[in-house]
Amino acid sequence: MTSVARNDSTDIKYDRAQTLLRQLFDAAVTSALPENCVPPALPTPPRGRTMVVGAGKASAAMARVVEQNWDGPIEGLVITRHGHGVPCERIEVAEAGHPIPDEAGVAATQKLIALLEGLTEDDLVLFLISGGGSSLLTAPPPGVSLSEIQAMTTQLLRSGATIQQMNCVRKHVSMVAGGKLAGRARPAKLLTLAISDVPGDNPATVASGPTVPDHTTRHEALETLKMLGITPGPGIRKWLERGESETSGPTGDNGDEFKIIASPQKALQAAADAARLAGYSPLVLSSAIEGEAREVATMHAAIAMQVKLYSQPVATPCILLSGGETSVTVKGSGRGGRNTEFLLSLANALDGTPGIYALAADTDGIDGTEANAGAIIGPDTLSTAKKMGVSGTAALTNSDSYGFFNAIDALLVTGPTYTNVNDFRAILIDSTPDKRT
Repeated sequence: MTSVARNDSTDIKYDRAQTLLRQLFDAAVTSALPENCVPPALPTPPRGRTMVVGAGKASAAMARVVEQNWDGPIEGLVITRHGHGVPCERIEVAEAGHPIPDEAGVAATQKLIALLEGLTEDDLVLFLISGGGSSLLTAPPPGVSLSEIQAMTTQLLRSGATIQQMNCVRKHVSMVAGGKLAGRARPAKLLTLAISDVPGDNPATVASGPTVPDHTTRHEALETLKMLGITPGPGIRKWLERGESETSGPTGDNGDEFKIIASPQKALQAAADAARLAGYSPLVLSSAIEGEAREVATMHAAIAMQVKLYSQPVATPCILLSGGETSVTVKGSGRGGRNTEFLLSLANALDGTPGIYALAADTDGIDGTEANAGAIIGPDTLSTAKKMGVSGTAALTNSDSYGFFNAIDALLVTGPTYTNVNDFRAILIDSTPDKRT
């Protein structure tokens, strides 16, 4: 992680705040690391074969932990994002594109599907799933090209669509999502272990629910695209107009199980415990916040100011914590993910209020498509930027939050964390009076 350019008068306070905020982020991530959450969830080995398959940013790390804790033969394949692979001895690890699917993902998904053929009722399929699985598990329907899926995914990401809207569409333009993969594992028993990255921890939403029933329809998918102003390619349009595009998830009568082993709420609780140990009162606002990142930030700023001025609903010094998955409707030509957009909007709304610092980052270590996890702000963020000729308002208008924080050396860079429980936000509010009021 790099440090932030700032003036000498606040160096000590900023350093302390930055250190604590990073400790809280690390506590949240640690709670969701595969080595901590996978072993307690592992089942008894079956009489037959154990086939391990999966997809997501944490899937390779999960597979390695399974290998290290499994008593008996094991085999399989998991698909993770490029750069998120870890060495495994018996389970193959494939790397593919995220958030835009690529040819590597298509090839790996075909190979994964083939591994599920010929299993018996004595066998066990252990499915390891985490955030990112929607794009990593790529199986285009008949007549649909990968390029069409790539174009549609790009438009969805730039449209401000919620995760539910995106998954409604993606489930119906896939041969594995929306419960379809579970049917391919029959008659083997299926156990899904999931590191949830979605608001509310709905199993049908994590990685577009490849092993659980789906209740959305192709008509809803078409309506969602229309509402978002997205015109799908001709292959996708024709496919969604056919009854075959309906999802047909498993019935659950085969003894299948789905376990969420890590979640945004558990991560926030771990951060709250760390805040208490540091002498700060934690307040968890929600683990399932959605909406436009810049608007969510405005709401957080209002709560922070209520705390600062009136000690409501918690007295200072305190930490406000929240999670979930915001969205960004791209309005300019800049770069940036939802966490840096949140922070830029938060900084603009707080306008240099003394004693308020914040960190926002994606727990997988990647904010959108950039190399940073997020960023950190303090009271001097805007003034520092102004001295460098950078405008917070202009950057937000141009959707260039990455450029803004990169210019003032305030990006949080962690590298891949090998887990993913979505966005993490922490706002530290100390007891410094606001002399402007």
